[in-house]
Amino acid sequence: MARRVNINSADVEELCTLLGIGRARAEAIVHHREIVNGFKNSNELLSVPGIRSNILELNGNRISCENSRPAQGGHNLRNSSTGRPRGQPHPPMQSVTLGPVTRRRESTRKQQEQRLQVTQDETAPSLPSTSHGNDTNEDQREPSKQVKRKSPSTDVKAGSPAKSLRRACRFSEDTTRSTPPLSPTHVRRTDVLPKRRLSIRLQPPPNLTEWVRTFQHWSEAEKVMAIDELIERCDPSQVRHIMSVIEPQFQRDFISLLPKELALHVLSFLEPRDILKAAQTCRTWRILCEDNLLWREKCLEAGIDEPTKQLRRRSHGGTPRSPWKSLFLRTHEIEYNWRHAAIRPPKVLKGHDDHVITCLQFSGQRIVSGSDDNTLKVWSAVTGKCLRTLTGHTGGVWSSQMKNNIIVSGSTDRTLRVWNAESGQCIHTLFGHTSTVRCMHLHENRVVSGSRDASLRLWDIDSGACLHVLLGHVAAVRCVQYDGRRVVSGAYDYMVKVWNPETEECLYTLQGHTNRVYSLQYDGVHIVSGSLDTSIRVWEADTGVHRHTLTGHQSLTSGMELKDNILVSGNADSTVKIWDITNGKCLQTLQGANKHQSAVTSLQFDKKFVVTSSDDGTVKLWDLKTGEFIRNLVVLESGGSGGVVWRVQACQTKLVCAVGSRNGTEETKLLVLDFDADPPR
Repeated sequence: MARRVNINSADVEELCTLLGIGRARAEAIVHHREIVNGFKNSNELLSVPGIRSNILELNGNRISCENSRPAQGGHNLRNSSTGRPRGQPHPPMQSVTLGPVTRRRESTRKQQEQRLQVTQDETAPSLPSTSHGNDTNEDQREPSKQVKRKSPSTDVKAGSPAKSLRRACRFSEDTTRSTPPLSPTHVRRTDVLPKRRLSIRLQPPPNLTEWVRTFQHWSEAEKVMAIDELIERCDPSQVRHIMSVIEPQFQRDFISLLPKELALHVLSFLEPRDILKAAQTCRTWRILCEDNLLWREKCLEAGIDEPTKQLRRRSHGGTPRSPWKSLFLRTHEIEYNWRHAAIRPPKVLKGHDDHVITCLQFSGQRIVSGSDDNTLKVWSAVTGKCLRTLTGHTGGVWSSQMKNNIIVSGSTDRTLRVWNAESGQCIHTLFGHTSTVRCMHLHENRVVSGSRDASLRLWDIDSGACLHVLLGHVAAVRCVQYDGRRVVSGAYDYMVKVWNPETEECLYTLQGHTNRVYSLQYDGVHIVSGSLDTSIRVWEADTGVHRHTLTGHQSLTSGMELKDNILVSGNADSTVKIWDITNGKCLQTLQGANKHQSAVTSLQFDKKFVVTSSDDGTVKLWDLKTGEFIRNLVVLESGGSGGVVWRVQACQTKLVCAVGSRNGTEETKLLVLDFDADPPR
């Protein structure tokens, strides 16, 4: 439990431990306490400039106000002149035996006071004067130079010259009584911090009060001129003292004083890195910087999507940590791992012998690989173990789709099979095609398959029934997309067709390509097709109108991905291009000294990165916005001599690569790279 602080006896350092109390406020409390001769209750803190009710609420029961006022005779010697006649010297004090450290501090203090006295003597003639009592005042000051004073009520050690110069200047009660008060119109208001004056152990210079009053009556320009002249005549130590007095006036903790809503609005303009630094200022700032809505806003600004599962609030050092902050920090660390961290040794998954891995799916914690060895294998992405081997096809598996616990596969045996990924059981075998099932697309509980027999079929995977047959292509169907409303297909007859599957009607035939169509992307608004004629074409899905022809590649576009009007295309010419399909412009070409040395086989991208694989046996990471090469993620030893990366699939924290070779130089396997980060503690 936090220690209670007695505001009638605590020094500056103890007061600083209270919430919302900085050094400036702590010094103000000590100064005010000496003026009023102690506090009667904690509510009297509100009379101290800069102390407000929210600070009392923050500290709760930590503040105590025990009566520890010093006895009348033991109070600060500077205020002890009320009991003796004016002009009478101070009574001698009992000698005090000081240790070596204290003696050194006292010696330093006396030297500082002597230098200060010389400076005052030099500047006194230039001050406005109405009396000539210098000799008398010198006599009054002389005894005070010889007395070693010890002030028990000061907030800093008496032997520290640097701190003694920063204490407020106080006058004796005699001087205060003899000086009429200043006019309220000439007194400058200060709402937060008290005025700090030089605290000296000598009597004030003669006529100082009259000089101050004269200064107050000058115009603003005259005051500025007088200050300039005074600073010109100050030595460096005096200038440093002026700075020590002035700087705290501008060092106001406005964040702690503002209402929470306004303070959070101010913090919302900071970058996340700066918010983390601000949280180290004090406990009040830390509590504000852990606000969940503040970090939710920062997550949305950074493009971090809201998680599907509810975030839990954790505690860190007694302060509840924002779940959104934890998500932001974890995402930042994962990005760092992709870009810079040492790549951890990958998990190696072997099981298809020397056969080619023809299709790859990755979802959740499951990996599904299909091969021309007639099987599919289900792997754990966490342990790397083979969970199931799905057998039943009598020909090579060339296409697959996975959603939740369901896997659908297409084979050269002209059938589709529906599997339960958990049990490995074949739920349905779908007959109907008369040639290889080359492509498919799964949406909810329906799948559309395209075959080399030039037809497309729509199936219900729950019942295994063929719902519709789409006829119209005159050559093998190579690619298909389905969003539940429309089917889009590309074929070797150079055509792209848009279908209404419920009526089995071809709505549009998109003509323009001069060679086989190998790849398609469809987002419900745009259709993008890639062809062996080296071009990429963009069409409107609802009207079939051709919008753009994207040129720049020199060979077959082997793979594409479309997200939020950004298209990334990989080509057999070893280059990758990033396009804006709304205007048809090429934003970036991923090439240069680090480009692939052979055909691009597969690619995937998200909001920050592009991952590409190639026949040269490498997997490369690129920056989506700048197009800059970041680093190689996989480099096969057999790359360039037969080693190939056939497919890649990635999520936020993992990358799965299907590798092998066509000449036996590289063993067929899956590599699983992990870039995850532990959640912040």
